[in-house]
Amino acid sequence: MDNLARPYRSVLYIPGSNERALEKAKTLPVDAIIFDLEDAVAIDAKDSARVTLAAALSAGGYGQRYQIVRLNGMDTDWGPKDLEVIAAVGPQAVLLPKVGSAAEIEAVAARLDAIPACAETRIWAMMETPQGILNAAEIAAAPRMGGFVMGTNDLAKELMTRFRADREPLLTSLQLCLLAARAAGIAIVDGVYNAFKDEAGLQVECDQGRDMGFDGKTLIHPAQVAVANAAFAPSEAEIELSKRQIEAFEAAEAEGKGVAVVDGKIVENLHIVTARQVLAKASAVAALEG
Repeated sequence: MDNLARPYRSVLYIPGSNERALEKAKTLPVDAIIFDLEDAVAIDAKDSARVTLAAALSAGGYGQRYQIVRLNGMDTDWGPKDLEVIAAVGPQAVLLPKVGSAAEIEAVAARLDAIPACAETRIWAMMETPQGILNAAEIAAAPRMGGFVMGTNDLAKELMTRFRADREPLLTSLQLCLLAARAAGIAIVDGVYNAFKDEAGLQVECDQGRDMGFDGKTLIHPAQVAVANAAFAPSEAEIELSKRQIEAFEAAEAEGKGVAVVDGKIVENLHIVTARQVLAKASAVAALEG
């Protein structure tokens, strides 16, 4: 499935050092998994974690779930070794933390270019620093780029903002990254919601992210998956409306007209582009869940 065509409604972080969690992830109804070697792994477990994760990825069993490995930064003691070990198994994607410039992506892309197993490996970037946000457009256009992951916790810390339910202090950063991702044609998923037992709060934040244009949400607990999957999938009402818009527009075109009317609203070609996108996403979700 094409990188942009596949759903990213739910993107769950899994510690790369936790064998039990790695096994359980094979059964969870998530669209994608971020296998984490960075924040979720203790310093004294860094070396063993990359070996454990490489073995798990080689064994497979994750089905259609998109597999992304978050490496430690290339400026740390662990990052270069993470890349060496994980690249050997030809991952679908690697995720770089705290990306500040396109040069960081280019350096990793050059290393992947030399590894035959990584011919199709994409690079994703954590957008979680002021420098990264200001350079979002050039980062999105860098080689092998597959997507952005918003690191809203680190970003809030760097910006010295307060946490608010409406996320108003972060909206400029979120929107700048959305603009960059859409201009470059790459995926973008929203940051995590920390209160994993607060389903109502998660719902509000998922709805906000969906309405802004994000492809999905990163999650920290399996209990959050169902809410994200529902929020970022086309609703039955959206699917039904899209079908009616396409039918009405095609009928109008057959009569030599350039517009149609559905439910008292004008339907032009731009609406049909959106309607077809809705149906394509619904079809992709159905295929993934099937």
